[in-house]
Amino acid sequence: MPRTTFNELLEAGAHFGHLKRKWNPAMAPYIYAEKNGIHIIDLNKTVAKVDEAADALKQIARSGKKILFVATKKQAKDIVAERIKPLNMPYVTERWPGGMLTNFATIRKSIRRMAQLDKMQTDGTYENISKKERLQFSRERAKLETQFGSMAELSRLPAALFIVDITKEHIAVKEAKRLNIPTFAIVDTNSNPNEVDYAIPANDDASTSIAYITDLMSIAIKEGLAERKMDKEAQAAEEKETKEDSKHEAEELVAGLNIKGASNEEESGDKGAARKPRKRVSAVKK
Repeated sequence: MPRTTFNELLEAGAHFGHLKRKWNPAMAPYIYAEKNGIHIIDLNKTVAKVDEAADALKQIARSGKKILFVATKKQAKDIVAERIKPLNMPYVTERWPGGMLTNFATIRKSIRRMAQLDKMQTDGTYENISKKERLQFSRERAKLETQFGSMAELSRLPAALFIVDITKEHIAVKEAKRLNIPTFAIVDTNSNPNEVDYAIPANDDASTSIAYITDLMSIAIKEGLAERKMDKEAQAAEEKETKEDSKHEAEELVAGLNIKGASNEEESGDKGAARKPRKRVSAVKK
């Protein structure tokens, strides 16, 4: 069953593209018509692409890997942060830091520095430094929080990127492509869908369209995380059952050996008694 319908996408305003003069010819297969100089997106194809992208994201989440969401444009940043934060997935809603993926080791240093500053506040270090130094560290911490706060748990490269507006986030797209990281994106009529692996043709400017499609992707990720949890529980139950079976088998084996040992001892006792030499009676001389 499709995750969305033509009418739901229509209500969200996902069908509105850009002006005809701003279009990218590569989007031609996803354009239904032109009205008042504006391209109209074929929502029937959007429905299929939504399902394709959601199923792939679900499998990534089920495998326990991280998906990085990128949305720095004004009308998308708050929407993405609000919906993705509860999923414990990383996201970038401020300026994309150059080398975020291709120079990930340096980015990790900044994230570790943020953790170090947090530790300083709790281990008593702040009590032994001057007020000026505390102010400097607080400002540094606030700056790092703005840039990397949502990526504190990202200890390795993400398994995939979900991008809102690939024209604006072209640097992120290039870095992901260079590292062969799968990319998912909402692609409007002014962008090239061939630059990403999973393109969802839709309006990437209207907040209603962005929110609706992001909701669909977050639901798919929730399903993947729920199935991962069920898989873990089933695996734990199976391991527990296997351990119990092994324990019972070991107990039965020990019990069998004990019975056999006792039986052997009894048989040895009987044979010993049978072999016991009789006392000779010496002849009495008359």
